[in-house]
Amino acid sequence: MRKTLSFLALAIACKGNPNAEPSPTKVTPPPAPSPSPSPSPAAAPAEDLTSVDIMRRTKVADAVYVKHIVLGWNGLVSTWDYQDPRGANRSAAEAATLARTLLAELVAHPDRIDALAKEHSEDPSAREITRPYEIDLDTPTLPEFKRLALRLAENEVGIAKTQLGYDIIERVPAPPADPLESADILRRPVTPGEALVQHVLIAWTTDKAGDDKRAQDALAKARAGGELAAQTVEIDSATDPQPFARLAVRLAVGEVGLVASPYGWHVVKRLPLALDPLVSRAVLARAPGAATVKVKHILLGWTERHGADPRGAKRDRAALEKLVKDTVAKLRRGDAIEPLMKELSEDPRSATSGDAYDVAPDASLGAQFKTMALRLKVGEVGVARAPLGLHIIQRVE
Repeated sequence: MRKTLSFLALAIACKGNPNAEPSPTKVTPPPAPSPSPSPSPAAAPAEDLTSVDIMRRTKVADAVYVKHIVLGWNGLVSTWDYQDPRGANRSAAEAATLARTLLAELVAHPDRIDALAKEHSEDPSAREITRPYEIDLDTPTLPEFKRLALRLAENEVGIAKTQLGYDIIERVPAPPADPLESADILRRPVTPGEALVQHVLIAWTTDKAGDDKRAQDALAKARAGGELAAQTVEIDSATDPQPFARLAVRLAVGEVGLVASPYGWHVVKRLPLALDPLVSRAVLARAPGAATVKVKHILLGWTERHGADPRGAKRDRAALEKLVKDTVAKLRRGDAIEPLMKELSEDPRSATSGDAYDVAPDASLGAQFKTMALRLKVGEVGVARAPLGLHIIQRVE
């Protein structure tokens, strides 16, 4: 799966982890770079420039807006499918020197973040679009990025070392609401529970007026009953990290609205929710039973929802229902989950290894997966729905 860095750490949290909610739309990757040089086995490890004093703070914001500059170095290409040629041809020592220089410049002149990002950042959207990222406790991002962002004071700058390199992060003031947003809907109270929505993304370009016109046209078409060439997504009003969720959970069924995010304009329409009978609703209705848990799972797709595994793409709903019921029955009678993971699961990360996932309230995982995991008792089995299918989840610790 190739994505650009325009989703920065938000996207890397989903890489190789089918439990995480996918990005809300397909992002066009940049032109293929020249082949990156192979990392030198003798290269010195990258210096940890993490702003430890900020990371140690106990005061954590509920939500912040940030801008950032990401700097990579030779050898990180194995972590990400695309690497900016500048990073691929830079040593770790050179990256550290540049990171220190940029940090000092931003500490002295915080208002230079857009100019420096345009010149240096290896996140294409940070170079081209000046809208900040909104980060909160549930944002599915790299933990180091989120930990630093939520501890910064306004206009403060720090460095987090992540899988993408050095992330120089500046907290900025909240941007003013865009007058095109559905402000009347956004002021409503949240509708508790799950919502089924369609949404289409009009991605930001450097032509804001053109972006606004396309968004207004799409909104008018949807309100007139026109078809939305959209992705259908389930939203959990309590925990969902999708950037358009704050609008989705306030819409009435059949209503359409418009909301901005760091990625563009989202036209969102709420649909009637058909509850999946296979999901363990009784477990979801409980209060969380633990702050952190370990779970193992089996991911099963079907024709309507599946990942890259061809088994899910070919499986019809009747076959899925029988397989889920049979597998849950085996686990409840005491069969070990690891052989069943290896035989059945369509999660390429854990199917063969039998690895467990650590789950906490701020884990970068799908909303329903996380909600289910935190409510299971040790040894108990539950079924949760996700964009790539159904998860059969067993708590192991």
